[in-house]
Amino acid sequence: MNRRNERAIETLLLVSACCSVAVVVLITYFVFSQGLPVFRAKGALSVLLGRTWEPMAGVYGLLPMVIGSLAVTAGALVLGVPLGVACAVFFAEVGPPRLTSAMRPWIQLLGGIPSVVYGFFGIVVVVPLVRDYIGGFGFSTLTASIILAIMILPTVINVSEDAIKAVPDEYREGSYALGATRWQTMWRVVLPAARSGIAAGVVLGMGRALGETMAVIMVAGNSPAMPRLPSMLLEPIRTLTGNIAVEMSYASGDHQRALFATGVVLFFLIVVLNMATTLTVRRETRA
Repeated sequence: MNRRNERAIETLLLVSACCSVAVVVLITYFVFSQGLPVFRAKGALSVLLGRTWEPMAGVYGLLPMVIGSLAVTAGALVLGVPLGVACAVFFAEVGPPRLTSAMRPWIQLLGGIPSVVYGFFGIVVVVPLVRDYIGGFGFSTLTASIILAIMILPTVINVSEDAIKAVPDEYREGSYALGATRWQTMWRVVLPAARSGIAAGVVLGMGRALGETMAVIMVAGNSPAMPRLPSMLLEPIRTLTGNIAVEMSYASGDHQRALFATGVVLFFLIVVLNMATTLTVRRETRA
């Protein structure tokens, strides 16, 4: 390949990257231009900390949806991350190659299932189980967290497995040379060395859980009422994404702009969570 062709390919790649950035900028500008007028008209604190969502009365408090989004995301991480990291350790360090090769495609298939199928599975299987054996109506924070935990598993497993496999063998050999057992080596050496990659998987899973819409709408109950502690685990809730999806089809005027304001809050929430996690990982890596 001559120099001219290389420059053409570099230019094509640069244009592709610029187009991707431009799309993100345009979407961000559109969402903010539609949503910010609501913050100016109603007051930012009134919208962010408002406990009541009654669009027909012109009241657009988003606090119940913010709490709902954070609750289902935290529940998904609590349930899904330990299981996902354990599976990654099994695939990378413990499992026989034939067995892991046979199981890995099923994990990848789990990531390709449409979210509406997860939601249907939640309605038919998880909702009755929660209602009959734990309590509540079944459509609740707990049910949504269980479904989201299943949905983030492929992301957590795949990224964590790659991070564990990337740990140099010299680390393991050095640990064995000092008399450590296999489990001590995994717990004390391999997992700490791979923690930045594992954290990246957790961040990606968190983004998936926070941005998921369809499955959450189908199993969370979609109540815009303020969650009541500590019973909110078994009560219906509504997330920020669900708030947009449920009402966008018939919203207009200020109501529609309030839904764009919901998108602005969701945007900031994702940025803040990603930045906080990235800074934490960077600080641990330096330590």
